[in-house]
Amino acid sequence: MFNPNVVVKNIVMQTGVENVVTLIARILMAYIFIVAGWGKLTAYSATAGYMEAMGVPAALLPLTILVEFGGGLALLFGFQARFAAFGLGVFSILTAFIFHGADDQAQQINFMKNLAMAGGLFYLMLYGAGRLSLDHKIEN
Repeated sequence: MFNPNVVVKNIVMQTGVENVVTLIARILMAYIFIVAGWGKLTAYSATAGYMEAMGVPAALLPLTILVEFGGGLALLFGFQARFAAFGLGVFSILTAFIFHGADDQAQQINFMKNLAMAGGLFYLMLYGAGRLSLDHKIEN
């Protein structure tokens, strides 16, 4: 009997394919954090004002940039990826509730996006960065 789930599993679990898919997944997860962190760095004053308006001290902006930009780069290169994924997952949940809890549809979508990202990040935390990563090079 044809089982499409088994077919996909047999394709993606081949060593070369698995390595490339894991790398692509890391790149896709890292992208949003690198871009967001860089954006906060280049629009520092505006971001600080927005944070203050949302009740978050602007003094936390350097930490926010470090978490987003630094954590995004860590995911991208697969360096301390489990730790970075955990931190970014918690960060995503916190920011969902702090910044995206409004009733309008756009904020609800951003809220759900943050939760979905946290789910993917926690999965990465469990299974690691894969063979095409600095973590793999360091551990072996």
